[in-house]
Amino acid sequence: VLDLDLALSTDKPVALTDTSSTEQRSFHKAWERSNKLSLMFIQMTIANNIKSTIPVTDNTKEFMQSVENLSPFESVDKSRAGTLMGTLTTLKYDGSRTMHEH
Repeated sequence: VLDLDLALSTDKPVALTDTSSTEQRSFHKAWERSNKLSLMFIQMTIANNIKSTIPVTDNTKEFMQSVENLSPFESVDKSRAGTLMGTLTTLKYDGSRTMHEH
């Protein structure tokens, strides 16, 4: 409906010139709209304290690449590992099952 993925699925089109075709102009307009809306929606869903660490860009693909490259987002796996280790270390054998099943 909104073609919001156009800016993510295709590269930025070349700049328009006087000799650009109608098709090129309409694609450029659609891409610019998609890029602007996608970037706006993505930025709305990111917490302000995280948003301040992401470099400012006007290209949705570049913005997503910046988010992917940030190291704090890698800590999610470390957090999950910590939770699982905490659960594992607090388990107690209750004798209702064999040690192997525990």
